[in-house]
Amino acid sequence: MPTASEVCDDLLRLSHRLGDVAADCAILGEGNTSAAVDDETFYVKASGACLATLTAEQVVRVRRAPVLALLDRETIPDDEIAAALAAAKVDPYAPVRPSVETLFHAYLLSLPGVRFVGHTHPTPINAILCSPQAEALVRGRLFPDQIVCCGPDAAFVPYVDPGQPLARAIRDAVERYRERWDEVPRTLYMQNHGFIALGATPAEVESATAMATKAARILLGAASVGGPVFLTPEHVARIHTRPDEKYRQARLAR
Repeated sequence: MPTASEVCDDLLRLSHRLGDVAADCAILGEGNTSAAVDDETFYVKASGACLATLTAEQVVRVRRAPVLALLDRETIPDDEIAAALAAAKVDPYAPVRPSVETLFHAYLLSLPGVRFVGHTHPTPINAILCSPQAEALVRGRLFPDQIVCCGPDAAFVPYVDPGQPLARAIRDAVERYRERWDEVPRTLYMQNHGFIALGATPAEVESATAMATKAARILLGAASVGGPVFLTPEHVARIHTRPDEKYRQARLAR
């Protein structure tokens, strides 16, 4: 089991790569990341911090249970959510506060096999998410490596207000996905908002983000020459269950 310090170092490295301007995934204070420390606590990027320059002082350790409890309450005023997130900090004297999106990070990190979460706003992905065909486009599969890195399908979340409403909508979308596929999604797309990648390791989050961004660029290119041709469900299922592809998936996770 990695120490808390090691988890924090892994989270910082992942954040810097996702926030690199060359990746075109986040600028300024966009996006956030998180990592499970143990079964009870996790690290999350502080509100207003920049992924590209994130420091250990801009990462907050939070208790998971009180944050998850917020999802089961009726609509909560913004000031109450802010107070509850502040109260959930392991160090109450930490000068920074958790992002309001800490709510969905708490839920996603409670899923089996998920230890790291990366939420970004890649330009080509958001170009698609701001279109009227967003769900159909991001859920289709174009090529085998997209399936290997991003899974056979994606969870899609219609636009809702960030904070508790978004966290609840994400929970609903993930549970629908799990009912259909009997596994946790690797990627989530939020309409008019952005992208989330889940993984057991930082490498899984980074590879899913990079491949999803590439797929979005291909989609935009295909749209200019007649539209995309998606793989059939049979082809998707074949790639998703091939032993050699499972082996490559495991290698990429490292």
